[in-house]
Amino acid sequence: MLSLQHVSKYYQVGGNKNFVLNDINLEVDKGEFISIMGPSGSGKSTLLNIIGMLDEPSEGYHYFIDQAVHQLKEKQRSALYKQYFGFVFQAYHLIDELTVYENIETPLIYQDFKGSERKAMVADILDRFQIVGKKDLFPAQLSGGQQQLVGIARALIARPQLILADEPTGNLNSKQGEEIMELFRKLNKEDGVTIIQVTHSEKNAEYGTRIIDLLDGRVSSSRKF
Repeated sequence: MLSLQHVSKYYQVGGNKNFVLNDINLEVDKGEFISIMGPSGSGKSTLLNIIGMLDEPSEGYHYFIDQAVHQLKEKQRSALYKQYFGFVFQAYHLIDELTVYENIETPLIYQDFKGSERKAMVADILDRFQIVGKKDLFPAQLSGGQQQLVGIARALIARPQLILADEPTGNLNSKQGEEIMELFRKLNKEDGVTIIQVTHSEKNAEYGTRIIDLLDGRVSSSRKF
């Protein structure tokens, strides 16, 4: 499904290259659930952003479903992203001017779902996340945990084939966190959704089928379950 070959990300500082990622090679099969771990500054979020086409590598080759992403124009990458990806951001990235309902509905509008279909899908996911009572509120009126739930609901609404999650339970209490991880496991096992998450939690990492450890921008180990 996904292949990164000799991918590096660096910034020029004076005459030197400051590497965030250094010669990453990664193959991800459809239906895998991968957890990326490592200390702060090891390049985890940068790697996730490159996989999700939100950032571009300085060097290397990026393939997604047989498409050479590194050769695509921005518009083509954007179309791929909308069709296949759901992204759970650590910082929510909700749109302040839109209500909870409108934030969750946004990906469906981009994908040209009919109005009646959108209404049914949003109603279903509001119910699943038990946030029906919050649907007319704006992000500023929600707690951090509630904003995180809305962000996750928005990422899942269009039934993506690949979910990318950056510390998905970081702002949730332990019960909510467990429920989200169980939901991810169910999506992976029953629906065959491929999931790649960045996490500091060994417990959350073990929901996956493989753990990749990063250290100083390199893959230091890969463990399968």
